[in-house]
Order: sequence, then structure tokens, then C-alpha cells
Amino acid sequence: MPLGPLLFSGEEFMLKSFAFNLKMFDKLEEYLLVSSMVVSVCIVFLQVVMRYVFQNSLTWSEELARYIFLWQCWIGASYAVKKGSHIRVEILPNKFAGKKKVMFEVIITLIWFSFTIFLAYTGTRITTHVFNSGQLSPAMRIPMGYAYASVPVGCFLMLIHLVEDLAGLFRKFKQEEAF
Repeated sequence: MPLGPLLFSGEEFMLKSFAFNLKMFDKLEEYLLVSSMVVSVCIVFLQVVMRYVFQNSLTWSEELARYIFLWQCWIGASYAVKKGSHIRVEILPNKFAGKKKVMFEVIITLIWFSFTIFLAYTGTRITTHVFNSGQLSPAMRIPMGYAYASVPVGCFLMLIHLVEDLAGLFRKFKQEEAF
């Protein structure tokens, strides 16, 4: 029997293990972003050396760097949700205080959540279509679906962080004073 349920109540154990998994998830995102940046810089550097020193360019390097950049954008968008780094217009929420402000933030997050679900759904449909069509990348000859898959994967990662944000807002709502 795991030691966790003996030390904590069932709900508390679930919350602590969920929080631990989210921290591991965040570390994985950071690792993917940093390592993909290192790989991308190395590929572009190698291409520059090959082109200008050896007078022979690599056919696949620019394409791979482009696809890595695409994945970095979507994973980075998810990471920006976690850090609260996306652009926000805060004029309306700042006009309120207490529970009204938190409710307004919940509504904004729910709209964002809905839009992200739409993007994930549409991205999944397009990715599936591209995989089924058998389209290959021009230089590396890999299925283009791998490039397109960055959209639904990035949206799924964003949804996880948005759920986390909503949970925090609901906790904040319970703690706030009356309207």
C-alpha cells in the first residue's frame, strides 16, 4: 500500500500528487523549450559553417529549424500561460474589486479556455487530415503531420494550465470578501 494515503486524507493526497505532477509537467516544458533552443541554434550554426566555410549547404537544416521553432512557439505559449505572460487588457478587471474582480477574471479565463478548445479541435482535425493525406516535408521527407501536431499539442498543454488557473481563481473567489 502506498505511504501517501496513510499520511494524508484521500482528497489531500490527490491534491498533493496532482500538484507534484504539475511541477514535473512544468519542468518537462522548461526542459523541452531549453533543449529545443539549443538544438535549433546548433543546427543553424552548423548550416552557416557548412555554407560559408565548406561551400556546401545542408538541405534539411533550415526545414528542421523551422519545425523546431513551430513546436517552440506552441510549447512556449503554454509555458506563458503558466507564467501569466500573455498580453492582457486589464482595464475592465481593474475597475472591480473583491469577488466581482475574481468573477470577471474567471469569465475571461473561460473565454480563453473555450477558444483554446476550438483551436485544439480544429488543429486536431487539420493534423489528422494532413497525416491521412501522406504529405511529406520537402527536404527531410517526414510526414508534415508532425509539424501540424504542434498546434493541438500546444493547445492541450495550454488547457492544462488554464484549468490550473481556474482552480486558483475559484480558491481566490472563496477567500475574497463579499461583493
